[in-house]
Amino acid sequence: MKVAALQMVSTPRVDENLAQARTLIAQAARAGAELVALPEYFCLMGLHDKDKVAIAEPLADARVPDPATAPMQHMLAQAAREHRIWVIGGTLPIRSHEANRVFNTVLVFNPQGERVARYDKIHLFCFDDGERRYDEAASLTPGRQPVSFEMQDKAGEHWHIGLSVCYDLRFPELFRTLGAAKPLDLIVLPAAFTDTTGKAHWELLLRARAVENLCHVLAPAQGGLHENGRRTFGHSLVIEPWGAVLAVQDEGAGVVMADITHERQTTVRTQLPALTHRVLG
Repeated sequence: MKVAALQMVSTPRVDENLAQARTLIAQAARAGAELVALPEYFCLMGLHDKDKVAIAEPLADARVPDPATAPMQHMLAQAAREHRIWVIGGTLPIRSHEANRVFNTVLVFNPQGERVARYDKIHLFCFDDGERRYDEAASLTPGRQPVSFEMQDKAGEHWHIGLSVCYDLRFPELFRTLGAAKPLDLIVLPAAFTDTTGKAHWELLLRARAVENLCHVLAPAQGGLHENGRRTFGHSLVIEPWGAVLAVQDEGAGVVMADITHERQTTVRTQLPALTHRVLG
C-alpha cells in the first residue's frame, strides 16, 4: 500500500491552511496514495495557545459533517470522498466539556467520506528550558482511550492501524496497549515537534517505536518557521519494521510517500519473533 505523510508549515489563518491541506491531499492521491495523513494542528498554528479554542468545532455527524458548523471536518470528509482514499486529519481542535479547553483530536475518514475513528491526544506536552516554555494542559483536555482502527486497501489486504499524536511518542506503553489484542501493522503519529526536541529525539524515537513493535510508522509533521515565531522540526517520515527510513522531507510543505508491505513485516517478524517473546505486560 502506498502511504503519504503530508508536511505543512501552518499559519494563523484556517482557510489558508485548509486550502493547502486540500492541495497536498490531491497531490498525494494523484501519485497513488491510498492513505494520507496530515500533521498535528494542520488547520492552525495560532499566535497564542488559546487561538485553537476560538476555532474549535463540535464533533460533527460521522456521515455528513455540516460545512457551516464544522468546516474542518467537512473538508476532510469531502477530500476523502472526492479522491476515494483514507484521510487521517491529525489534528484539529474539538470542543471539550471543560470551559476554555479543547481536545486535540485525530479523525479518520474512509473513502466514502465517513468518519470511522476518533482519537483524542492522551499525553500533553510540557517543556521549559529557560528560553522556550510549552504547557498544553493550559488549553487542552487530555484524552483517555487508546484508539486503533482497521482498514482494507484496494488490493483487499487488511491493516491494523494505531493512532497517536506528537508527545505520545515518548510513551511506549501506549503502543504496547494498542497492539495488545492484535499486533499493529502501522503507527500513525501526526506531530508538531519543536525544533529543539526534534533534533534530539524525533527520528530516534520513531525508529524505536517501529523496531519494538515490528511495524511500519507514518509520521506527518509541521516543518519550518511559523508566523508565531515557533520553529517546528519537520522531517516527516515513513519507516519500515526493521527501523529503516523509507522516505523523509526535512522542512517545508510537501508530500512524503512510500510503499509499505505486509511481506516485509512478515519477514522481519519471522526472523526476529520478538512480539512472541514478551514476558512482562
